[in-house]
Amino acid sequence: MREFRRQGWAVEAERTARPGHGVELAAGAVRAGARRVVAVGGDGTVHEVANGLLLATSRVQGQHGAPLLGVVPIGSGNDFAKLVGLARHSPAQAVRRLVTARTVPFDVGRVLDEYFVNSAGVGFGAEVVRVRNGMPKLSGFLSYLVPVLRAFARFRPPRLELRASGFGETGYMMMVEICNGTTAGGSYRFAPAARPGDGRLDVCVVRRVSLARFLLAIPRVMRGTHGTMREVTLFQTRRIAVRSLEGPLVLHLDGELRESHVCECTVRVEPGRLNVLVAQ
Repeated sequence: MREFRRQGWAVEAERTARPGHGVELAAGAVRAGARRVVAVGGDGTVHEVANGLLLATSRVQGQHGAPLLGVVPIGSGNDFAKLVGLARHSPAQAVRRLVTARTVPFDVGRVLDEYFVNSAGVGFGAEVVRVRNGMPKLSGFLSYLVPVLRAFARFRPPRLELRASGFGETGYMMMVEICNGTTAGGSYRFAPAARPGDGRLDVCVVRRVSLARFLLAIPRVMRGTHGTMREVTLFQTRRIAVRSLEGPLVLHLDGELRESHVCECTVRVEPGRLNVLVAQ
Protein backbone atom coordinates (compact mmCIF):
# COMPACT_ATOMS: atom_id res chain seq x y z
CA MET A 1 0.00 0.00 0.00
CA ARG A 2 2.72 2.46 0.96
CA GLU A 3 4.64 1.90 -2.29
CA PHE A 4 1.53 2.37 -4.40
CA ARG A 5 0.82 5.69 -2.65
CA ARG A 6 4.45 6.71 -2.93
CA GLN A 7 4.09 6.28 -6.69
CA GLY A 8 1.02 8.51 -6.72
CA TRP A 9 -1.72 5.88 -7.01
CA ALA A 10 -4.90 6.09 -4.97
CA VAL A 11 -5.56 2.54 -3.81
CA GLU A 12 -8.09 0.47 -1.91
CA ALA A 13 -6.89 -2.88 -0.62
CA GLU A 14 -9.07 -5.97 -0.19
CA ARG A 15 -7.94 -9.29 1.27
CA THR A 16 -9.37 -12.59 0.00
CA ALA A 17 -10.99 -14.69 2.69
CA ARG A 18 -11.88 -17.93 0.89
CA PRO A 19 -11.55 -19.71 -2.45
CA GLY A 20 -13.38 -17.77 -5.14
CA HIS A 21 -13.42 -14.55 -3.14
CA GLY A 22 -10.96 -12.91 -5.55
CA VAL A 23 -13.50 -13.33 -8.37
CA GLU A 24 -16.12 -11.47 -6.34
CA LEU A 25 -13.75 -8.70 -5.27
CA ALA A 26 -12.44 -8.08 -8.80
CA ALA A 27 -15.94 -8.03 -10.30
CA GLY A 28 -17.04 -5.63 -7.57
CA ALA A 29 -14.09 -3.35 -8.32
CA VAL A 30 -15.11 -3.19 -11.98
CA ARG A 31 -18.68 -2.29 -11.04
CA ALA A 32 -17.34 0.41 -8.69
CA GLY A 33 -15.43 2.00 -11.57
CA ALA A 34 -11.86 0.87 -10.88
CA ARG A 35 -9.53 1.47 -13.82
CA ARG A 36 -6.77 -0.87 -12.60
CA VAL A 37 -7.13 -4.03 -10.55
CA VAL A 38 -3.89 -5.48 -9.19
CA ALA A 39 -3.59 -9.08 -8.04
CA VAL A 40 -1.09 -9.35 -5.16
CA GLY A 41 -0.30 -13.04 -4.84
CA GLY A 42 0.50 -16.11 -6.91
CA ASP A 43 -1.05 -17.66 -9.99
CA GLY A 44 -4.17 -18.71 -8.10
CA THR A 45 -4.86 -15.12 -7.10
CA VAL A 46 -4.23 -13.93 -10.66
CA HIS A 47 -6.63 -16.60 -11.92
CA GLU A 48 -9.44 -15.42 -9.66
CA VAL A 49 -8.91 -11.71 -10.29
CA ALA A 50 -8.78 -12.24 -14.06
CA ASN A 51 -12.02 -14.25 -13.94
CA GLY A 52 -13.68 -11.46 -11.96
CA LEU A 53 -12.59 -8.86 -14.51
CA LEU A 54 -13.70 -10.97 -17.47
CA LEU A 55 -17.06 -11.92 -15.98
CA ALA A 56 -17.84 -8.27 -15.27
CA THR A 57 -16.66 -7.03 -18.68
CA SER A 58 -18.31 -7.57 -22.05
CA ARG A 59 -16.37 -8.57 -25.16
CA VAL A 60 -16.65 -5.04 -26.56
CA GLN A 61 -15.38 -3.50 -23.32
CA GLY A 62 -12.58 -6.07 -23.28
CA GLN A 63 -11.23 -4.59 -26.49
CA HIS A 64 -11.93 -0.92 -25.72
CA GLY A 65 -11.25 0.56 -22.33
CA ALA A 66 -11.82 -2.31 -19.91
CA PRO A 67 -10.05 -2.18 -16.51
CA LEU A 68 -6.39 -3.21 -16.57
CA LEU A 69 -5.00 -6.25 -14.78
CA GLY A 70 -1.76 -5.73 -12.89
CA VAL A 71 0.27 -8.27 -10.91
CA VAL A 72 2.50 -8.01 -7.85
CA PRO A 73 3.89 -11.56 -7.59
CA ILE A 74 4.36 -13.07 -4.14
CA GLY A 75 3.59 -16.71 -4.99
CA SER A 76 5.85 -19.70 -5.64
CA GLY A 77 5.51 -20.39 -9.35
CA ASN A 78 4.49 -16.96 -10.66
CA ASP A 79 3.99 -18.27 -14.20
CA PHE A 80 1.76 -15.37 -15.24
CA ALA A 81 4.19 -12.85 -13.76
CA LYS A 82 6.83 -14.19 -16.15
CA LEU A 83 4.63 -13.09 -19.06
CA VAL A 84 4.45 -9.51 -17.78
CA GLY A 85 8.13 -9.12 -16.86
CA LEU A 86 7.70 -9.09 -13.08
CA ALA A 87 8.49 -12.63 -11.93
CA ARG A 88 11.89 -11.88 -10.38
CA HIS A 89 11.04 -8.58 -8.71
CA SER A 90 10.34 -7.76 -5.09
CA PRO A 91 6.85 -6.42 -4.36
CA ALA A 92 8.17 -2.84 -4.12
CA GLN A 93 10.05 -3.17 -7.41
CA ALA A 94 6.97 -4.66 -9.08
CA VAL A 95 4.85 -1.71 -7.95
CA ARG A 96 7.38 0.78 -9.32
CA ARG A 97 7.42 -1.00 -12.68
CA LEU A 98 3.61 -1.10 -12.83
CA VAL A 99 3.55 2.70 -12.81
CA THR A 100 5.38 2.85 -16.15
CA ALA A 101 3.95 -0.37 -17.62
CA ARG A 102 2.35 -0.47 -21.05
CA THR A 103 -1.07 -1.95 -21.77
CA VAL A 104 -1.09 -5.15 -23.82
CA PRO A 105 -4.17 -7.17 -24.86
CA PHE A 106 -3.80 -10.82 -23.81
CA ASP A 107 -5.77 -13.79 -25.04
CA VAL A 108 -7.55 -15.99 -22.52
CA GLY A 109 -8.69 -19.59 -22.65
CA ARG A 110 -12.16 -20.74 -21.66
CA VAL A 111 -13.38 -24.17 -20.61
CA LEU A 112 -16.40 -25.35 -18.60
CA ASP A 113 -17.59 -21.73 -18.15
CA GLU A 114 -14.32 -20.62 -16.53
CA TYR A 115 -11.41 -18.63 -17.90
CA PHE A 116 -7.71 -19.34 -17.60
CA VAL A 117 -4.90 -16.92 -18.36
CA ASN A 118 -1.80 -19.11 -18.40
CA SER A 119 -2.59 -22.82 -18.83
CA ALA A 120 -5.13 -25.58 -18.41
CA GLY A 121 -4.23 -29.23 -18.10
CA VAL A 122 -5.72 -32.72 -18.10
CA GLY A 123 -3.96 -35.79 -16.76
CA PHE A 124 -0.68 -35.63 -14.91
CA GLY A 125 -0.67 -31.86 -14.43
CA ALA A 126 -3.97 -32.00 -12.55
CA GLU A 127 -2.70 -34.91 -10.42
CA VAL A 128 0.40 -32.91 -9.48
CA VAL A 129 -1.85 -30.08 -8.31
CA ARG A 130 -3.83 -32.53 -6.19
CA VAL A 131 -0.67 -33.89 -4.57
CA ARG A 132 0.79 -30.42 -4.04
CA ASN A 133 -2.41 -29.26 -2.34
CA GLY A 134 -1.81 -31.99 0.24
CA MET A 135 1.75 -30.77 0.96
CA PRO A 136 1.23 -27.13 2.02
CA LYS A 137 4.48 -26.88 4.00
CA LEU A 138 6.70 -27.26 0.93
CA SER A 139 7.96 -24.02 -0.58
CA GLY A 140 10.08 -22.79 -3.45
CA PHE A 141 11.32 -25.16 -6.14
CA LEU A 142 10.71 -28.24 -3.95
CA SER A 143 6.99 -27.42 -3.87
CA TYR A 144 6.94 -28.22 -7.59
CA LEU A 145 9.55 -30.99 -7.92
CA VAL A 146 8.52 -33.22 -4.97
CA PRO A 147 4.81 -33.38 -5.94
CA VAL A 148 5.82 -34.28 -9.52
CA LEU A 149 7.84 -37.28 -8.33
CA ARG A 150 5.19 -38.39 -5.85
CA ALA A 151 2.38 -38.01 -8.34
CA PHE A 152 4.12 -40.21 -10.89
CA ALA A 153 4.22 -43.15 -8.47
CA ARG A 154 0.42 -43.25 -8.22
CA PHE A 155 -0.65 -41.86 -11.57
CA ARG A 156 -2.27 -43.98 -14.28
CA PRO A 157 -2.51 -42.24 -17.67
CA PRO A 158 -6.13 -41.84 -18.75
CA ARG A 159 -7.41 -42.83 -22.17
CA LEU A 160 -8.33 -39.62 -23.96
CA GLU A 161 -9.66 -38.56 -27.32
CA LEU A 162 -8.36 -35.23 -28.66
CA ARG A 163 -9.80 -33.37 -31.63
CA ALA A 164 -8.51 -30.07 -33.04
CA SER A 165 -8.04 -28.57 -36.48
CA GLY A 166 -5.32 -30.63 -38.14
CA PHE A 167 -4.90 -32.96 -35.15
CA GLY A 168 -6.78 -35.96 -33.83
CA GLU A 169 -5.67 -38.80 -31.57
CA THR A 170 -7.05 -41.35 -29.15
CA GLY A 171 -4.93 -43.20 -26.62
CA TYR A 172 -3.38 -43.34 -23.17
CA MET A 173 -1.90 -39.93 -22.47
CA MET A 174 0.35 -38.78 -19.67
CA MET A 175 -0.83 -35.24 -19.97
CA VAL A 176 -2.38 -32.60 -22.17
CA GLU A 177 -1.27 -29.07 -21.31
CA ILE A 178 -3.12 -26.28 -23.12
CA CYS A 179 -1.10 -23.10 -22.82
CA ASN A 180 -1.49 -19.38 -23.29
CA GLY A 181 1.87 -18.77 -21.60
CA THR A 182 5.21 -20.51 -21.92
CA THR A 183 5.52 -22.16 -18.49
CA ALA A 184 3.36 -24.02 -16.00
CA GLY A 185 4.17 -25.39 -12.58
CA GLY A 186 6.79 -22.71 -12.02
CA SER A 187 9.72 -24.14 -13.98
CA TYR A 188 8.29 -26.33 -16.73
CA ARG A 189 8.40 -24.82 -20.24
CA PHE A 190 5.64 -26.86 -21.83
CA ALA A 191 5.08 -24.33 -24.62
CA PRO A 192 8.35 -22.48 -25.24
CA ALA A 193 7.02 -20.77 -28.39
CA ALA A 194 3.72 -19.58 -26.88
CA ARG A 195 2.76 -15.92 -27.07
CA PRO A 196 -0.20 -14.74 -24.96
CA GLY A 197 -1.51 -12.37 -27.62
CA ASP A 198 -1.27 -14.39 -30.84
CA GLY A 199 -4.87 -15.60 -30.88
CA ARG A 200 -3.90 -19.26 -30.44
CA LEU A 201 -3.42 -21.82 -27.70
CA ASP A 202 -0.24 -23.91 -27.65
CA VAL A 203 -0.96 -27.57 -26.86
CA CYS A 204 1.58 -30.02 -25.44
CA VAL A 205 0.54 -33.68 -25.65
CA VAL A 206 2.64 -36.23 -23.77
CA ARG A 207 1.75 -39.87 -24.36
CA ARG A 208 2.21 -42.66 -21.81
CA VAL A 209 5.89 -42.98 -20.84
CA SER A 210 8.04 -45.29 -18.73
CA LEU A 211 9.68 -44.11 -15.51
CA ALA A 212 13.06 -43.86 -17.24
CA ARG A 213 11.68 -41.71 -20.04
CA PHE A 214 9.75 -39.62 -17.53
CA LEU A 215 12.90 -38.87 -15.52
CA LEU A 216 14.69 -38.01 -18.75
CA ALA A 217 11.88 -35.71 -19.78
CA ILE A 218 11.85 -33.56 -16.61
CA PRO A 219 15.03 -31.56 -17.37
CA ARG A 220 14.10 -31.34 -21.04
CA VAL A 221 10.70 -29.86 -20.22
CA MET A 222 12.41 -27.37 -17.92
CA ARG A 223 14.64 -26.31 -20.81
CA GLY A 224 11.80 -26.41 -23.34
CA THR A 225 13.55 -28.99 -25.54
CA HIS A 226 11.05 -31.84 -25.08
CA GLY A 227 9.38 -31.24 -28.45
CA THR A 228 11.72 -33.68 -30.21
CA MET A 229 10.81 -36.62 -27.95
CA ARG A 230 8.76 -39.29 -29.71
CA GLU A 231 6.12 -39.25 -26.97
CA VAL A 232 5.53 -35.51 -27.34
CA THR A 233 3.53 -33.48 -29.84
CA LEU A 234 3.32 -29.68 -29.82
CA PHE A 235 0.81 -27.75 -31.93
CA GLN A 236 -1.25 -24.57 -31.99
CA THR A 237 -5.01 -24.29 -32.22
CA ARG A 238 -7.94 -22.00 -31.51
CA ARG A 239 -10.09 -24.83 -30.19
CA ILE A 240 -9.54 -28.34 -28.88
CA ALA A 241 -12.08 -30.93 -27.75
CA VAL A 242 -11.00 -33.32 -24.98
CA ARG A 243 -12.95 -36.47 -24.17
CA SER A 244 -12.20 -38.91 -21.38
CA LEU A 245 -13.03 -42.54 -22.17
CA GLU A 246 -12.62 -43.64 -18.54
CA GLY A 247 -14.72 -41.31 -16.40
CA PRO A 248 -15.18 -37.63 -15.55
CA LEU A 249 -12.43 -35.20 -16.46
CA VAL A 250 -10.14 -33.75 -13.82
CA LEU A 251 -8.44 -30.52 -14.87
CA HIS A 252 -6.32 -27.76 -13.52
CA LEU A 253 -6.86 -24.15 -14.56
CA ASP A 254 -3.84 -21.98 -13.82
CA GLY A 255 -2.88 -24.51 -11.14
CA GLU A 256 -6.34 -24.62 -9.56
CA LEU A 257 -7.88 -28.11 -9.38
CA ARG A 258 -11.27 -28.66 -11.00
CA GLU A 259 -12.97 -32.06 -10.61
CA SER A 260 -15.76 -32.00 -13.15
CA HIS A 261 -18.80 -34.22 -13.60
CA VAL A 262 -18.44 -34.39 -17.37
CA CYS A 263 -16.44 -36.66 -19.65
CA GLU A 264 -15.80 -34.15 -22.39
CA CYS A 265 -15.09 -30.47 -22.80
CA THR A 266 -14.04 -27.96 -25.40
CA VAL A 267 -11.24 -25.48 -24.72
CA ARG A 268 -11.37 -22.27 -26.76
CA VAL A 269 -9.25 -19.16 -27.05
CA GLU A 270 -10.85 -15.72 -26.75
CA PRO A 271 -8.37 -13.35 -28.41
CA GLY A 272 -7.46 -10.04 -26.81
CA ARG A 273 -10.04 -10.27 -24.02
CA LEU A 274 -7.81 -9.15 -21.15
CA ASN A 275 -5.95 -5.83 -20.94
CA VAL A 276 -2.75 -6.43 -18.98
CA LEU A 277 -0.06 -4.16 -17.54
CA VAL A 278 3.29 -5.36 -18.91
CA ALA A 279 6.56 -3.99 -17.54
CA GLN A 280 8.73 -2.16 -20.07
